[in-house]
Amino acid sequence: MSNINQLINELVSYGITSGLVSEDDKVYTINKLIEFFKVEEYSLPTDEMDDSDPRELHSILEDMTEYAIQNGLLEKDTITYRDLYDTAIMGLLTPPPSVVRNKFKELYESGKDGAKKATDFYYNFSKATNYIRTDRIAKDEKWTTSTEFGDIDITINLSKPEKDPRDIAAAGKAKKSGYPACLLCRENEGYAGHFSHPARQNHRIIPITLDGDQYYLQYSPYVYYNEHCIIFNEKHIPMAINRSTMKKLLSFVELFPHYTAGSNADLPIVGGSILSHDHFQGGGYEFPMVRAPFEESFTVSGFEDIYSGIIKWPMSTIRLQGKDIDRIVELADKILTSWRGYTDEGAFIFAETDGVPHNTITPIARMRKAGDANNQLDAEQDVYELDLVLRNNITTDEHPLGVYHPHAEYHHIKKENIGLIEVMGLAVLPARLKKEMALLEEAIKEGKDLYEDEALQSHAEWAASFLPKYGYRVDKWTDDAGDHIKALSNEMEGGASTEGLHKFIQDEIGFVFSGVLEDAGVFKRTDEGRGAFRKFIASIK
Repeated sequence: MSNINQLINELVSYGITSGLVSEDDKVYTINKLIEFFKVEEYSLPTDEMDDSDPRELHSILEDMTEYAIQNGLLEKDTITYRDLYDTAIMGLLTPPPSVVRNKFKELYESGKDGAKKATDFYYNFSKATNYIRTDRIAKDEKWTTSTEFGDIDITINLSKPEKDPRDIAAAGKAKKSGYPACLLCRENEGYAGHFSHPARQNHRIIPITLDGDQYYLQYSPYVYYNEHCIIFNEKHIPMAINRSTMKKLLSFVELFPHYTAGSNADLPIVGGSILSHDHFQGGGYEFPMVRAPFEESFTVSGFEDIYSGIIKWPMSTIRLQGKDIDRIVELADKILTSWRGYTDEGAFIFAETDGVPHNTITPIARMRKAGDANNQLDAEQDVYELDLVLRNNITTDEHPLGVYHPHAEYHHIKKENIGLIEVMGLAVLPARLKKEMALLEEAIKEGKDLYEDEALQSHAEWAASFLPKYGYRVDKWTDDAGDHIKALSNEMEGGASTEGLHKFIQDEIGFVFSGVLEDAGVFKRTDEGRGAFRKFIASIK
């Protein structure tokens, strides 16, 4: 479709239907789009156009972008420039911040379930404006794997577009801008962006106050899970884990009891990707970690009103439940302070080496509902819950990326930092795995040498280790040409179906992720490790 008049009418109709444009603003919006596309002759829609079935937003925007390319309105035909362009289009339909904030406040204060009504509106709004590109999110591959720690969630992230080499080259030559200071700063709201900074004309943020400080709520444009939100500080200041962090997280779930909120750790390796700007993440999603039961409980003197314990989880986690936020914060701060200075050479835990600190915490807050089997404090009342995941970022010659980091045997699947989302049991795996796993599946079915394809070489030994579990006979040998691995046959009765093999590979990826989380655990799940964990708990004073 190349009729720009029809496309403008189609987009404005979408804007009215989705609630972005009011009928009072219809003509105004049409005129803004006419100006944007430099249209010299415009015609109102015919009845036939009005009666046509509405198309999805991404299809309309794709056609508008094609029109711009054909008519010299778009500088370059790359993914980055296309995204900049269609975001500018949506910016013309997106209401100003004051309108969005007033609507959010009105819903929040509307009575029972007001908080959920407000976030439902805001999330749907963020999708309607194409800030959250739902057509790309739908491409993500997701599944669940059953492990000894319960079901864990796996996703291969395909929603974030790969950079065009031309854009990468251009970004490398460009003069760096200090505005906005980073992707989280409030100055991104409405910002036009450029080829090294995404456009945000359709981006709106919601102000909230946490422990006396100004923060803003927004959703992640690449939602890795339902209602994946980001809560960021008004100021561009570094992340820090301290007493106030705990208070802010619990205050957030007090404001939005249907959401989880957590913070990445504040040290490299065990921290998140953006340590330069104080922020948290949360959302309306039940992470696998939530379902982890208590394995044992303990009491810290003076905090008998707080139910405290260790949970059954691959990473070393203390869970606190209480009815008073300040009391939980006080105990959490005591635990954090103890951990910051804790050394146990026998367990290879060092608070610092050569003056460099290693110990920190990944904290996660939520409400635990009355009647929930994991509510150990009060079966008849909702309670606040705070998970404190003990982290350490020490490195060695054997593990240069981190002792408590995915070890080399798992790097073919997951090499990146284990941040907040992974800590809670959701693996966010690189897009390359979709293609590599498809090639692996094909090679296994056809009995190909797994070392023949360069993309499969890193997966060959791993595949050889798990295939016998599923009835495959694996041959391994080495000759002058190098190493060889073949899955020569499937000896299971009737053979494994294509669907069955696909599920086997998915499950094995899930088992790798479970192993990755165990690598990140500072106290291992052995008798010796459990004893070392209890030793730390006994040191809390």
